Amino acid sequence: MPKYHFITGLPRSGSTLLAAILRQNPRFHAGMTSPVGNFYSAVSQQFAAGTEFGPVVSQPQRRRMVRALFDAYYEEQAGKSVVFDTNRMWAAKLPLVLDQFPEAKVIACVRNVAWVMDSIERQYRSNPYENTRLFGQHMGRSTVYQRLEGLAQHDQMVGFAWAALREAFYGEQAKSLLIIDYELLAQAPAKVMDLLYKFIGEPLFEHDFNDVQYDAPAFDEQLGVPGLHRVKPKVEFTERRTIIPPDLFEKYSKMTFWTDPAGSAANVIAPKPAPASK
Repeated sequence: MPKYHFITGLPRSGSTLLAAILRQNPRFHAGMTSPVGNFYSAVSQQFAAGTEFGPVVSQPQRRRMVRALFDAYYEEQAGKSVVFDTNRMWAAKLPLVLDQFPEAKVIACVRNVAWVMDSIERQYRSNPYENTRLFGQHMGRSTVYQRLEGLAQHDQMVGFAWAALREAFYGEQAKSLLIIDYELLAQAPAKVMDLLYKFIGEPLFEHDFNDVQYDAPAFDEQLGVPGLHRVKPKVEFTERRTIIPPDLFEKYSKMTFWTDPAGSAANVIAPKPAPASK
């Protein structure tokens, strides 16, 4: 049986890049968002309190059923020593994750929320003829203000991931959580990966940061966002100007909470916040 670890965090924050780097190690399996978390949600609804089957499915049975989802889905990866399952929902399910896999580590990829919004908006504008599924009703995508406000709702793409991560960051299982900032991963991948390997207790591996490969064209096209999970071959950080209005950039920058670890037992690899101007 492989060891299981989990990748979670904010969208557009390097989780696919991290998985692409990890999968260079022949002992590891990693990829983009897997369906296992969604399978769990669907199954758990069938034995939830008040349902027809709730009274006849015991806690031990529920536990075995959830574990069976992982084992069945990853059976083809039986030759791998370590499996990294990626899903943004895991940050909100640490009690479940660590009950199933007590030794598991959870790696959360993060980025200044304003840059997350900028990245999604950039993807949206790059496909002006595509009616992407990232947004709901038509009016929800009419202006950048409506698009970003919608994304920030707690049941939407960015808002849910942010709220789930905040829950994990301040929760009682936070010591099993490693926060990795996208900017540092892109600027110093070797140093970040060394720290990650130490955190998960695996022997170091020499990665090639000039030849990283990953793409999921079929998945991205059905979302209406071509190239969403395409990883550039060379790991590097590129400075750029934001394309979102300055008031929105300032607003979402204030949502970046992990640079202040006070009150959390989480492990953080992120730039230190700039000192306040006098």
